[in-house]
Amino acid sequence: MRLIIELFLIFLVLIGLTDGYIYHKYVRHWKSVWAKRIYWIPSICLLIAMCIIFWGFEPKPEPMSRFCSFLVVFLCIQLPKAIFTLLSLLLRPLAKAIHRHFYETTIACSIALFTMGYLIYGATEGIRHFQVKEVTIQSDDVPEGFNGYRIIQLSDMHLGSWNGDTQAMQKAVQLINEQKADLIVFTGDLVNNLADEVNDFMPLLSQLKAKDGVYSVLGNHDYSMYIKWENEADRIANLDSLKAKEAQMGWQLLNNRHVKLYQAGDSIALIGVENSGRPPFPDFAHLDEAMQGTEGMFKILLSHDPTHWRREVLPKTDIQLMLAGHTHAMQTKIFGFSPAQFIYPENDGLYQEEEQMLYVNIGLGHLMFPMRLGAWPEITLFTLRN
Repeated sequence: MRLIIELFLIFLVLIGLTDGYIYHKYVRHWKSVWAKRIYWIPSICLLIAMCIIFWGFEPKPEPMSRFCSFLVVFLCIQLPKAIFTLLSLLLRPLAKAIHRHFYETTIACSIALFTMGYLIYGATEGIRHFQVKEVTIQSDDVPEGFNGYRIIQLSDMHLGSWNGDTQAMQKAVQLINEQKADLIVFTGDLVNNLADEVNDFMPLLSQLKAKDGVYSVLGNHDYSMYIKWENEADRIANLDSLKAKEAQMGWQLLNNRHVKLYQAGDSIALIGVENSGRPPFPDFAHLDEAMQGTEGMFKILLSHDPTHWRREVLPKTDIQLMLAGHTHAMQTKIFGFSPAQFIYPENDGLYQEEEQMLYVNIGLGHLMFPMRLGAWPEITLFTLRN
């Protein structure tokens, strides 16, 4: 509840500062009284919507869906205004010095309009702008029989955020299957909270095909700890339902266990653990248990949260490759920069320390604000090389 109040106040201050500045600097000089009144209509509508959505807010699927929709509209309207205000203030001294106030307005307005267009693209086409990233994993420990072995990694689908958009997911499934991988792995957060979010997508996700199958692990959202349940038994029943649905789709869930994959007389170990996160994220992983019987093998670990790599994998194991998700790169990457860098040292792409590697997939879906800006939804195709 405290977070909701803080967001409400931040949004309120943003509206007040930006609209107040623009009105004082520009709008009040307009001759038309009606034009001056019309200027305030979007802001008044946003304020009314804020009061409706924030009042008595609960972290349940329907209120969350309304909040996310409002957030997109708010950002598309208010963020360009904020950028216009900031640029206008920064450019004003230069405009005064060269006696060209027109430049100040033109530059600020152009960048603000570009921002609005980019936000709209991110909320409409950006979330469907699926990218296949090809990554070569070079390790002397890769057995000869697995030289050239191809693995698809998927992560963070957050199916509840797609609002039943099976057309977009069909495009992703087709793109995945076109890669003709030997193995497909999924590194957690299939849903936002509820197992039923999978229902509309089960026929599509059942179509994912690879020679050695589809394996998955759970992410923090899959445990459904972010909504209020009547009792713990209901939450566990929801988790059991999710596990059953994954099994129905032909996915094999690796909960603190491993499987051995065989090819051309050689073998590798695929290890999966339940979510291992720093507080406030849950930690249900038992890596020692999952690794038993994999000694001396090339090992690939599926673990949702990339912080697990430095907390346990690097200092305590000889696992050559860990695959993670979780960060989404905060769904924003501008000129190579993502705000996720302030929270996660390893937040996007391949990292290596000596003979051990971590790859962080930034996810196929989206959460909270339904848009992606530069951090396009990712399908990762690995090729193992020795």
